Amino acid sequence: MSAVQTRYTEAAIEADKELPIIRITRDFRGTPAQLMKAHTDPELYARWVGPDATATRIIDWEARDLGSWRYVSTHEGQEFGFHGCFHTVSDDKIVQTFTFDGMPDDVALETLWFEDLGDGTTRLHAQSLCDSFEARDGWLASGMEVGVNDGYAAIDRLLESGEL
Repeated sequence: MSAVQTRYTEAAIEADKELPIIRITRDFRGTPAQLMKAHTDPELYARWVGPDATATRIIDWEARDLGSWRYVSTHEGQEFGFHGCFHTVSDDKIVQTFTFDGMPDDVALETLWFEDLGDGTTRLHAQSLCDSFEARDGWLASGMEVGVNDGYAAIDRLLESGEL
């Protein structure tokens, strides 16, 4: 593995001490437009989201202001559904809701933005505002970092292969 690849392996995942927010930051060797495409193109999204051991099927996907989304991930024969609404989709920012079907009362407001670092890399900033500290801490205890890091490594592979 090259030094460049090593640089992009782990996301920083932090819990805010004052608010029920999870913040994620990670650098990619790619442009903001490429990362936006990875997050808004349903075929690409299904190829990278979640842990490596899951398969994702897009049910509904309207990546536009006031659009909606829904997908189902399958792991070891079990299905897990997720859904939400896109509030804003711009050139470098996405604001959306996120709900796990298994916890329909816990809705998070997510904001993602892509910062061009000017050297061929982009920093992804993601923030998830949960309904409560309990819900946020439940996410953190769920092993979500595996899905985040596996998914972002899959984006790296798509960028390196030229498919993105």
